[in-house]
Amino acid sequence: MELTLDRVTKEFGNKIACDSISLVLQKGVYGLLGANGAGKTTLMRMMCGVLAPTSGTVTFNKIDVKQEEYRDALGYLPQNFGYYPEFSALDFMLYLAALKGLPKARAMEKSKKLLELVSLEKESRKKIKTFSGGMKQRLGIAQSMLNDPKILILDEPTAGLDPKERVRFRNLISRLGAERIVLLSTHIVSDIEYIADTILIMKDGQLVHQGTREDIIQAIEGKVWECVVSQTEADILCEKYPVLNLRQEEKGVFLRLVCEEKPCEPAVNAQAVLEDLYLYYFSEVKIV
Repeated sequence: MELTLDRVTKEFGNKIACDSISLVLQKGVYGLLGANGAGKTTLMRMMCGVLAPTSGTVTFNKIDVKQEEYRDALGYLPQNFGYYPEFSALDFMLYLAALKGLPKARAMEKSKKLLELVSLEKESRKKIKTFSGGMKQRLGIAQSMLNDPKILILDEPTAGLDPKERVRFRNLISRLGAERIVLLSTHIVSDIEYIADTILIMKDGQLVHQGTREDIIQAIEGKVWECVVSQTEADILCEKYPVLNLRQEEKGVFLRLVCEEKPCEPAVNAQAVLEDLYLYYFSEVKIV
């Protein structure tokens, strides 16, 4: 099982949204991490055949993205998942199953099984308009699994979910990744930190890093600092460096920041985490 991207590029006029991306994905969960506008959605739409690349190829087991066999192996949850609010969850699943060509008996069996998988079996007869954001996203996952896909592509699936729903969603994705290729796109670091087998970091249309969580964190070992300083010095440091954490303490202001060299005399090195790496690459984002 192998999903291959070979020098995939997408241009919109003078803008290069994806720049010669080559990648090989096998069974497991891949986390695609990047700020808004990094090119994640464009890349995923090309992998789903929704958008044609300007150059390069996308294949699954040597089957081109444009072929029906590829689409048969694909499950997709777009960032803006559309649904019919007056439909019940079960009716919606049956409707999409019919569009995908599933026989009626098989469609009912599969729909009920998938609604149970995403913990919506008790709400299967309720109208979708009554669902919370997390319930709608779980329904989105269920519909993307109707054809038992070998490739599951999820674009910002946890956006807008509360912490409890995000944890439930992450656990579900982790289970699904045991039997297929799952690509999860997000700009929320915690969504992928503990479930992704491989993390891909995308910036300005390019993949700037890929590897396990432990592998890619090595890129910023020795560049994460913690210190307690006065309010005046804290204000200066916040202007100069990306600050991941700031809190008021009895002795001054505690800061955790990312920079190449020691930012001030009291600063000491701290153990790096994935969120530090994200901030290092997207340093225009300041969390203060």
